[in-house]
Amino acid sequence: MLDKPIVKRSFRCQCGRPVFFRNSRCNACGWQLGYDPETSQMLAHPPVNDSGTPTPDATWQATESSRPTRGTYKRCANANSAAGCNWLLEDKPGKQDINGAPFTLCRSCRLNRTIPDLTLRDNGIWWGRVELAKRRLVSSLIALNLPVRSRLSEDTQTGMAFDLLRSTQPSQPVMTGHEDGIITLNVEEADDARRESLRAEFKEPYRTLLGHLRHEVGHYYWQRLVENQVWHRPFRDLFGDERRDYAQALQQHYAQGPQANWGEYYVSAYASVHPWEDWAETWAHYLHLVDMLNTASSFHLDITHLSLAYDPFTKTALYPLKDVLHRRGGMARAATDGRVFLSFINDGVQLTAVLNEMSRSMGLPDSYPFVLSISAVRKLHFVHQLISAME
Repeated sequence: MLDKPIVKRSFRCQCGRPVFFRNSRCNACGWQLGYDPETSQMLAHPPVNDSGTPTPDATWQATESSRPTRGTYKRCANANSAAGCNWLLEDKPGKQDINGAPFTLCRSCRLNRTIPDLTLRDNGIWWGRVELAKRRLVSSLIALNLPVRSRLSEDTQTGMAFDLLRSTQPSQPVMTGHEDGIITLNVEEADDARRESLRAEFKEPYRTLLGHLRHEVGHYYWQRLVENQVWHRPFRDLFGDERRDYAQALQQHYAQGPQANWGEYYVSAYASVHPWEDWAETWAHYLHLVDMLNTASSFHLDITHLSLAYDPFTKTALYPLKDVLHRRGGMARAATDGRVFLSFINDGVQLTAVLNEMSRSMGLPDSYPFVLSISAVRKLHFVHQLISAME
């Protein structure tokens, strides 16, 4: 289990009552709540007065006295929109975009290049669901020290951006995907009934908004961190040569289905399509496991006393990258310690097994409907080492 969460999911209000990552107000005391993604803190603000304006001279304060705030804050401009954003940004000189204008959107919302047309029915509801999932994604990316910069307002060359679209014509569907830093998501995926229908149609065991976002952002980080970098050659050794015809591979997959023994080599059936998809699926699964263990750690769950019989993964499941990591130096050296990864993956196996049983107890599908092979774990170790080497 993670010794401590990399990004908190459990908080207490200044009044002592429990509050959560998505909350913007404490129902117990009425104080306003806001999340600071830079410190992974939930901050509190006194209630607004009868006129709806903030209490005079009141500032945002940490709900944990041991971690004082860094300065003054303001709410994201999307706080009162359909996005319902509860994130904060520092309100001080120097916090400005590439054109010199002060930021008004938080680190998650400023990644949006296009949002759904809010004049269309359901788009506001769906956008809010997408943004809730995206904030969870972005909070993890920030905590893992991965580059998270807006293509629009912070880094026009290598930053990322999101197009959140809905088709207005059945003959022109919006395709979820990634291209050169731009992640497109069909917001109709936020319609639970439609998404479940597609999951069944494509015979997928798992299909969620958060899963889509983690997968597509994996394509972005492949282009940003792997392509033409020191990681590229070992990537090809492990995942395969991405120069293989992608369109043909995709067509073959949908025409013939995955290879019969895909479970021996891949984390999911879709990962068997092409090395790019293998990477994106592996990346997404790594983020799944990190956030599940991180959440368990936030709530101080102890899985060391579980009565679960299983065969733990050993060093045979590791993928050594010492030459690459030693050349990077610094934090990279810590990533060569396979014991840390093995503890992480084995804790993940135990936790997901229990979570699946909890879901079954409610008659729900498994929370994590996957079985990891040694080959899949080896690829997860590759992703772990790359992320651990970020400085």
